[in-house]
Amino acid sequence: MATLTVTAKGQVTLKKEVLQHLGIRPGDKIDVDLLPGGKVEVAAVKTPPAAGSIESFFGSLRNNENIHATLEEIDEAIRAGWAGEVGSGDDR
Repeated sequence: MATLTVTAKGQVTLKKEVLQHLGIRPGDKIDVDLLPGGKVEVAAVKTPPAAGSIESFFGSLRNNENIHATLEEIDEAIRAGWAGEVGSGDDR
């Protein structure tokens, strides 16, 4: 158990071990629920990952249109792309 000290302003600094246990980093938020008997429950607020982070990339390749391609079709598309035959925006 970690013992914390309350400042004259009524503030409490959570110790590093508590922050690590909660998975909290600078800028993160914490929820505090007041429980009966003078107890509290502290939990990390789960926020969506920031744009551009690796976490935001997970799931971005979801196949919502249910498109399927064979390995041969994928290989052909890669070859065409490298050859400049597709994706240039003009009609070739």
